[in-house]
Amino acid sequence: MASTVVPTSFTMLMSKDNALSFTKSVDFVKVSTLKRISKSLRGKNVSVIRNSSSDGYDVAQLQPASEGSPLLVPRQKYCESTYKTIRRKTCTVMVGNVALGSDHPIRIQTMTTTDTKDVAGTVEQVMRIADKGADIVRITVQGKKEADACFEIKNTLVQKNYNIPLVADIHFAPPIALRVAECFDKIRVNPGNFADRRAQFEQLEYTEDDYQQELQHIEQVFTPLVEKCKKYGRAMRIGTNHGSLSDRIMSYYGDSPRGMVESAFEFARICRKLDYHNFVFSMKASNPVIMVQAYRLLVAEMYVAGWDYPLHLGVTEAGEGEDGRMKSAIGVGTLLQDGLGDTIRVSLTEAPEEEIDPCKRLANLGMRASDLQKGVAPFEEKHRHYFDFQRRTGQLPVQKEGEEVDYRGTLHRDGSVLMSVSLDQLKAPELLYRSLAAKLAVGMPFKDLATVDSILLRELPPVGDRDARLALKRLIDISMGVLTPLSEQLTKPLPNAIVLVDLKELSSGAHKLLPEGTRLAVSVRGDESFEDLHVLKDVDATMLLHDLPYTEDKISRVHAARRLFEYLGENALDVPVIHHMQFANGIHKDDLVIGAGSNVGALLVDGLGDGLLLEAPGQDFDFLRNTSFNLLQGCRMRNTKTEYVSCPSCGRTLFDLQEISAEIREKTSHLPGVSIAIMGCIVNGPGEMADADFGYVGGSPGKIDLYVGKTVVKRGIQMQHATDALIQLIKEHDRWVDPPVEE
Repeated sequence: MASTVVPTSFTMLMSKDNALSFTKSVDFVKVSTLKRISKSLRGKNVSVIRNSSSDGYDVAQLQPASEGSPLLVPRQKYCESTYKTIRRKTCTVMVGNVALGSDHPIRIQTMTTTDTKDVAGTVEQVMRIADKGADIVRITVQGKKEADACFEIKNTLVQKNYNIPLVADIHFAPPIALRVAECFDKIRVNPGNFADRRAQFEQLEYTEDDYQQELQHIEQVFTPLVEKCKKYGRAMRIGTNHGSLSDRIMSYYGDSPRGMVESAFEFARICRKLDYHNFVFSMKASNPVIMVQAYRLLVAEMYVAGWDYPLHLGVTEAGEGEDGRMKSAIGVGTLLQDGLGDTIRVSLTEAPEEEIDPCKRLANLGMRASDLQKGVAPFEEKHRHYFDFQRRTGQLPVQKEGEEVDYRGTLHRDGSVLMSVSLDQLKAPELLYRSLAAKLAVGMPFKDLATVDSILLRELPPVGDRDARLALKRLIDISMGVLTPLSEQLTKPLPNAIVLVDLKELSSGAHKLLPEGTRLAVSVRGDESFEDLHVLKDVDATMLLHDLPYTEDKISRVHAARRLFEYLGENALDVPVIHHMQFANGIHKDDLVIGAGSNVGALLVDGLGDGLLLEAPGQDFDFLRNTSFNLLQGCRMRNTKTEYVSCPSCGRTLFDLQEISAEIREKTSHLPGVSIAIMGCIVNGPGEMADADFGYVGGSPGKIDLYVGKTVVKRGIQMQHATDALIQLIKEHDRWVDPPVEE
């Protein structure tokens, strides 16, 4: 067997089963079973690795995930196309009587919240879920009593003519998995805790022999379940959670997307070794950005390995209400736009049947995009970072000599929110200021943490309407941009307005009718020819508005925007880009949230964009503003309120999650920059709270444990005192401020 070495800069190598694996950086990394190694550097850190396989040669080109990044990733595609939505071809996995894979619709699923030992209650909940239209239901199975109850649950449902496939959710309990595989249709295993102990977040040192022994232990523990699933025709989900990676994985790969992928691949290799292929993958995280990166890395490796297993998509601990829907839309919707995903769940801290409707809406969005193969003309991408977040930051407005007002506040460095304002709103200035989330002092507006940055006024008030124009002047005086179309500014000029023009108006020179020095915002579709876009090189624009009409059926907003950003990158244009998304009159609120999250969020998680402007005739103004800020926060850009990591509840939950979550939110929602995890139990380990500053976790019935980061600091607090104890803990760490007094 041939073997050789490559320099330390290569942090990826070929492993068993012809799959690429990530390695820890060491002085030298041994690479075995390689046919040939060649270097194609030419100033770039790129390696081309070939390995022999029964199917011929697989070529894996590696390159830094981003400039200067120590992570080398496959240069190969992570999806079928980067310029249109083509569903990734996957094999069919049978979950009971439901076929899952690219030849079938995107399947909808959720999870029960009842105590599994309560057979009647669980059956009733499964029936309600099935009646809402779910394809698959997952049930937690933590012990022998719950496993025994599963037989009754399955039999009772069959007697009632409910044949919906059931999935057993397993943690830490291989014998329980073996038992329930005899009656349920699918087993979900968490690679982080199925054979490994709960993570203690210890940095461990492994020799090569030590690591191999750990893998042998996993194989010994996992093999009986694989063989049983083969025997009974059961499916399996190898479901990695960002928060519950083992100490072994984290010591070797870090608490990262690459660790998540390798954790799953360890189990998948065992399945393949035993010729078992009826399984799917998932890479869940509460942070949509991490979740998207992990799935992309997973698929990139599967392309290199020649694997075609389906994907289960989900953002874990997404929360409740609009927040939960938005996080799921950002994470799941981004991947669906790239043609990835075969079954999805929208995890909400609500009754499980309430998850089905937004889940269907999201699945329909993904199916429509892939059915129509929505996209743009082919183009080459060189600037987008698929595997690690690196924001393209547009050049914020700078003050120019002679300008009468300060334009520097028209955009925000962490992401901007623009709103469309009507003439009617100008008739009640103080109400408008409040709607823009401005603070008021003796009737005068002032910008606050979550104040709208700029407004679009499609129609200017008459020159003689002194009250309306005074209201606009007061907004401009606090550095709020007022955008208005060129035709309006030419006929009813508003001093210091930012004039919105399109490419035709720029090309024709119509904007030259404006006074010299007038600020311009340029509206672009993104699918124009590069020749038409060249006019942007000659204009000092304050911002671009990416605006593709919602009536376009075949053109994808996401791909058009990626094409626009590619043009800007190739031509070194750093003008800020605002995602301007318009919706049809009367659109359902959930469709608006999911549409914005899936289209705008899909770009922001790649670092593409500097803000957004959502327009929806007939929708509540405050709802649109809050949705906009929620989207920025969900993409880890601009924090304007407390962030919650809230689990969706299941049979393990030790308290009324919805009630407690509402209580905590009521008392702590005014703490922007603070993140609080509200967890029904700690089954997945404190790593589930990796993004949280403080944690409120069910420790035992009626008792709560409090965490700071991943460390438990107070145990066994009586539930009636736990919320106050959490607030006190926040105060002790100097993160508390008193709620603002209502004006």
